[in-house]
Amino acid sequence: MRKLCYLLFFAFGLSFANNQPLENQNEPKVGDVLIINQPSGSKYNYIFFPKLNFIVKKGGLSNYKSVHGNHVIVKEVETKPNGKTYVHLEKKDNTDFFGFLKTVKANYEKSLHAGEISIVNE
Repeated sequence: MRKLCYLLFFAFGLSFANNQPLENQNEPKVGDVLIINQPSGSKYNYIFFPKLNFIVKKGGLSNYKSVHGNHVIVKEVETKPNGKTYVHLEKKDNTDFFGFLKTVKANYEKSLHAGEISIVNE
């Protein structure tokens, strides 16, 4: 009977030990590679690209199609006191967004949840 109790304690101990995460997988790190997806609407809500009229004034086309499918690298991570995490994104091929913008800022959790960006598994 005593051996059975020890066996049950050991089995339950192993099952609970596997439930504790070793590292938070949702936290972005500098150097992570992401991909920019097509937004669900006509504009990006959580990636802070400039407005279309400003892009036209700088000599670009008045749409966001040029950034769909771009691989970007996280260059900086900002964590605000209210719990929001912002990331600064730069293109992986070191070209500028729309021909004039080196980095853009994005709300990491909301843009990931909305499908505007996704994590690239390399």
